[in-house]
Amino acid sequence: MRELDYITPALGKSASTTRLSTMTGPIEAPRPRRIPYWRILTDQGVVTPDIIDHAYVGSGTEEDPFVVEWIPDDPRNPMGFDTSLKWTYTVIVAFATFAVSLASSAYAGSISEVIKDFDVSEEVATLGVSLFVLGFAVGPLLWAPLCELMGRQLVFLGTFFCLSAFCAGAVGSQNVWTLIILRFFAGSFGSSPLTNAGGVIADIFTADQRGLATSLFAGAPFLGPTLGPVVGGFLGEYATADHFLGWRWVQVFLAVFTGLIWIVQGLVIPETYAPLLLSKRADRLSSLTGRVYRSKVEIDRGRVSARDAFTTALSRPWILLFSEPIVLLLSLYMAIVYGTLYMLFDAFPIIFQNIRGWGEGVGSLPFLAVMIGMMLAVGLNMYDNKRYVRIHKAHDGFAPPEARLPPTMWGGLAIPVGLFWFAWTNSGSLPWIVSVLATAPFGFGMVFVFLGIMNYLIDSYTIYAASVLAANSIIRSGFGAGFPLFTTYMYQNLGIHWASCVPAFLSLACAPFPFIFYHYGPMIRRRCKYAAEADSFIRSLAQKAKAPDCVDEKQNEAKPVPTTTDHGALAEINPDGDASSVSSRSSLERIETAYDANPYDIDRVNTQNSAITRRSHSTKGRRSWLSSFGRSQVSRTACAASKDTRLDSLNT
Repeated sequence: MRELDYITPALGKSASTTRLSTMTGPIEAPRPRRIPYWRILTDQGVVTPDIIDHAYVGSGTEEDPFVVEWIPDDPRNPMGFDTSLKWTYTVIVAFATFAVSLASSAYAGSISEVIKDFDVSEEVATLGVSLFVLGFAVGPLLWAPLCELMGRQLVFLGTFFCLSAFCAGAVGSQNVWTLIILRFFAGSFGSSPLTNAGGVIADIFTADQRGLATSLFAGAPFLGPTLGPVVGGFLGEYATADHFLGWRWVQVFLAVFTGLIWIVQGLVIPETYAPLLLSKRADRLSSLTGRVYRSKVEIDRGRVSARDAFTTALSRPWILLFSEPIVLLLSLYMAIVYGTLYMLFDAFPIIFQNIRGWGEGVGSLPFLAVMIGMMLAVGLNMYDNKRYVRIHKAHDGFAPPEARLPPTMWGGLAIPVGLFWFAWTNSGSLPWIVSVLATAPFGFGMVFVFLGIMNYLIDSYTIYAASVLAANSIIRSGFGAGFPLFTTYMYQNLGIHWASCVPAFLSLACAPFPFIFYHYGPMIRRRCKYAAEADSFIRSLAQKAKAPDCVDEKQNEAKPVPTTTDHGALAEINPDGDASSVSSRSSLERIETAYDANPYDIDRVNTQNSAITRRSHSTKGRRSWLSSFGRSQVSRTACAASKDTRLDSLNT
């Protein structure tokens, strides 16, 4: 009844009354009635009189429904939120990501207490780290499709509550297997922010605003693993009281910390996923007015069923991983570096506690050197972004993916340098500062390798970016879970020097990858089936940025393509088939929003009509999707696909 009271005065008004009179010159459009924040937080389909009165395209019938999009100055459009609110959301989701990564490694600082309490081997106790990290593979397979179906808010709140609950349950574990199993479920539910937190930033910031927010947010998942052992080490060493050993206090801390973040999330962050919000709005308008409303997203692509979403999320990553050498090689590289980080959780206690005789707390402080290297790289990455922006503008908003790789090349060299340095200076006869400083280049290189490869994969696979990142996450989590399990054996059998050289040699073997892809990437991508398909799709968008209409190849040859003086205008196709151009800045923002920072939504563009889902009908032996369909078919497909892409542009 309150909802009806809130919007009833508008029901009798004609939609045409919202059009502005221009008889006396331009008149500033009145802002819609302000929605109370608690309604924004709790009601995903809330509407105002201005939203009901808006002149939507369509006639309100099943055959021609009203097309629901954001109205001017829409109070519910996440892109229109106050800047202070946007940064508040960014800080909260960054803390959520930090908390999960902290929880993954804090346990490592108290492993010795777990061994004493349950009288188990070090390998069994280490499973508490390994299975938590293995749970990270669940994120892109389960929580990402759920976000598309249910929105980010409910998934965040549900999964983070479970993370806090499993951490609290681990406090009372009476045997090691209960502790390990609870840790696995905590990691599985905690993987949600790692997968979807970046989507919140993409939901609320436009492309030209997103750089700083993304760069600052990028530091969160790197801070957690390095600070976790420090927190766990000091709690494990000093927070002991009778039988309530220190490792339980670590779990208490994690439960309280994640619980507080869960409460703040629930009280502050509303739903930000635009396709869901517009769908809810369309349903609300239909129920209130008796007419038929459909969101533009739903009209363009249809409702995504749970079956289709999960089938795509579960199958496509494996197809890309084993059929695309770019995905396989670069994912292996990242997995080796990621596994090395978690290997250090077992290596540092051997080097600094067993050999040098340091306590658990002090023995974990060398991780701060890794953190310093990481934060230095994050800062330099923000500075390097200026270089990328220049290249981006020089290519009219379509920079080649290889422009992401120069920092990765430097990072790839820094990692083996730091690891070899650490390997041959970690004996007790040398000053401790020498081996501690050696870990800073590793942290520095890890950030550059991670950020560079992630962006390269997104730019190379665009329409398949979510599945590529899911494949990357799965193999990376597997290595992060596996490396700690054999670290102790390796150090016992090879000695501290040669055991530390093993990851150094592995990273050295992978160091040429960024250089190879930087110089030969375009040729390699043309020979990779799905990278070539994604590249042809982006090329079609680049052509549309210079021409207002999708025309066939013959028309292009007969008539010159119109261009603009700036980046070009992206033709926006209306439901009736007409095209109207938008500003060059807007078109660039739309393209970047859809293909640079919200990869899961990108992946939905070709869920049903991609070369992967047609795999059984394709002909083997052909070099690329381009050659199998011909240029004219590519032109028509790109034109139709670009229309689907407009659904991702709703966020802007």
